[in-house]
Amino acid sequence: MPPRKPRSTGRRSHARKALPPLQFSFPLPYGAVLQEGAGRRTGGVQFVVYSHSATAMRVLLYDGVGDREPAEAIELDPESDRWGDIWSIFVPGLGPGQLYHFQADGPSDPERGQRFDGAARLIDPYAKALAGDYLLDDAGQIVPPKCVVVDDAFDWQGDRHLRRDLADTVIYEMHVRGFTAAETSGVARPGTYLGVIEKIPYLKSLGVTAVELMPVHEYPASLPGAGPPARSNYWGYDPIAFFAPHRGYAAGTEPGCQVREFKEMVRSLHAAGIEVILDVVFNHTAEGNHLGPTLSLKGLENRVYYMLGDGGSSYKNYSGCGNTINGNHPIVREVIFLCLRHWVHNYHVDGFRFDLASILSRDRNGDILPNPPIIEVITEDPMLADTKIIAEAWDAAGAYQVGSFASLRWAEWNGRYRDDVRRYWRGDYAQTGHLATRLAGSSDLYGDDGRQPFHSINFVTSHDGFTLNDLVSYREKHNEANGEGNRDGDNNNFSENYGVEGPTRRPEVNALRARQLRNMLATLLLSQGVPMLVAGDECRRTQGGNNNAWCQDNAVSWFDWSLVDGNADLVRFVRELIRFRRDNPTLRRRSFLAGGTSANGTIPDVEWFSPEGTLIDWYACDASLCCLFGAPPVDDAHVDGVPRHVMLLSHSGSTPRSFRLPSVPAIRGLSWRVFVDTAAPPPHDIHPDGTGPLVDVELPLELGERSLVCLIAAPASPESDTAPTPAVRRRIVLPDD
Repeated sequence: MPPRKPRSTGRRSHARKALPPLQFSFPLPYGAVLQEGAGRRTGGVQFVVYSHSATAMRVLLYDGVGDREPAEAIELDPESDRWGDIWSIFVPGLGPGQLYHFQADGPSDPERGQRFDGAARLIDPYAKALAGDYLLDDAGQIVPPKCVVVDDAFDWQGDRHLRRDLADTVIYEMHVRGFTAAETSGVARPGTYLGVIEKIPYLKSLGVTAVELMPVHEYPASLPGAGPPARSNYWGYDPIAFFAPHRGYAAGTEPGCQVREFKEMVRSLHAAGIEVILDVVFNHTAEGNHLGPTLSLKGLENRVYYMLGDGGSSYKNYSGCGNTINGNHPIVREVIFLCLRHWVHNYHVDGFRFDLASILSRDRNGDILPNPPIIEVITEDPMLADTKIIAEAWDAAGAYQVGSFASLRWAEWNGRYRDDVRRYWRGDYAQTGHLATRLAGSSDLYGDDGRQPFHSINFVTSHDGFTLNDLVSYREKHNEANGEGNRDGDNNNFSENYGVEGPTRRPEVNALRARQLRNMLATLLLSQGVPMLVAGDECRRTQGGNNNAWCQDNAVSWFDWSLVDGNADLVRFVRELIRFRRDNPTLRRRSFLAGGTSANGTIPDVEWFSPEGTLIDWYACDASLCCLFGAPPVDDAHVDGVPRHVMLLSHSGSTPRSFRLPSVPAIRGLSWRVFVDTAAPPPHDIHPDGTGPLVDVELPLELGERSLVCLIAAPASPESDTAPTPAVRRRIVLPDD
């Protein structure tokens, strides 16, 4: 075969050598792949893209990030550069940093789902990085950022996945930019991947074992166009390039620097013993509905990538964001699992949380499948075998699969845990039984199909909704700043303001709010299952009552680091709870509690009692509960030969309540010390290292209104038996007394 001549529709200032003979060996992988050696006479880039319906395909090459027009357009020959539905061409002389778009001709028939536009510049679905801004061309059409050819080489310095058991995990959900964007962060590179590195000592001191990063896939913060200024897409739940880390979180400015900086962040977090979980959005894209722009998938094969309705003219919208990814089409399945492999292999991430994961259970018509192919692919993929896989098991169209999503491989965000804990501590009627079920790991949801407590990701708050501080400060949402007339955001928050909406100087209200914060934090970190804490909840971060701050890239959403010192007592409270949890296997069970006997044969692994110390009557609808977690038969569940049993006394009533310890001989034969007392003023609200006061098991304990006490079985020490202060003798002291 004679050498091929370049098929170029544009010109550069220098002549390009003729393209070499066709090379059959590189029709895959997809994207822009660097090629050196392997039979090549010279290095270059192999461009590979899928399209079934395209009639022509071009690669547009750019010299600079700010260039509005390509320096060269290379036409692919459908006879020699197409293998089935894969278009592939090798271009010599290109290297890392090369900027490009795809451009495709094809049928334009929106009524039948065909939306090809030969003038549109298209983001490569497999692009590993983007560079530049969204622009408008002379015709008013959006030109997306340019794709960047990336060299994946990086000095990992021996880094590998940490492979911590899910049962031993404490998750910290955070936004990369918002974590350090505020001036109070004091970091040199605020709002960036490198800024996160500067705050690793804080994360390590807090004791969390994993950060769950809100979306870091490339997304448009806003799109240009006519009309009023667009709101900022701060959260990032609007992806456009699944394989590329968001360029807006990079400290550098050179094309592709975000790839290196993200890897540096992961490497540094791993060195500190902290895993990285990505919040991934495989349910929709930024291209929106039929009125949205053509940025990538629409212009390559719209009918394959999206779920369409009305014969193809409309987009099914199970995501609430205008379109829905067609996740169970074989082509789209391939994109998703190759993307997950990419982040695990090239970025060493430790797991994924799947946003609106129930959409992945839907077939091309939107019906829920019993065994969705994409779920099975993710479940069985060997490269993902060591990763944590977490589902948000619902979607925006009514599918709610909490407790029934997928298989043993998947953990779930437990939305029922959130609601039940909120309602119990708010004082709703007849919630004690629900609280008990959540404390014990939610066996009602996960106990009938072989799953275990660690399949429940427990949380009281998440990025979506009130912060913990706002949960106890606002009865209603206050989203006026979002520009939607306060119509957006959830109306069912199970929140309470305790007499004043928002901030107040009334000491009794502030005291009760502080106590409720400690109640819910203690409940979260002392429950069976995997706790997830939202960044800033440990120091009372507030959004001013905004429960849908997706567009607030400002102080409303940013972590205010002055709160860490201003609420140092609460930070200490959370830190000691996390440390206690990580040190005590009694709270990290690998299997569901059965009420059977523990190692010493006398105390059950779980038992429930009334405030009178008798077995609880679940039909009494009492607001008070005593829970006993018996220690498992493992060495690190004992201290000085004493099993590390844990007893929780909770009372959500509005008046004080006396508790008697259970009338079980083994309980009364042990020494019990106060670990947590949420009604006591700091520093007496938590006693680390078994330093809490001894409890006289023959006397009742008085719990104040809405309070929690945690007792731990521990050896007595003479120092703790000296005359206690009046506060300790009373056991429970209200902050406003």
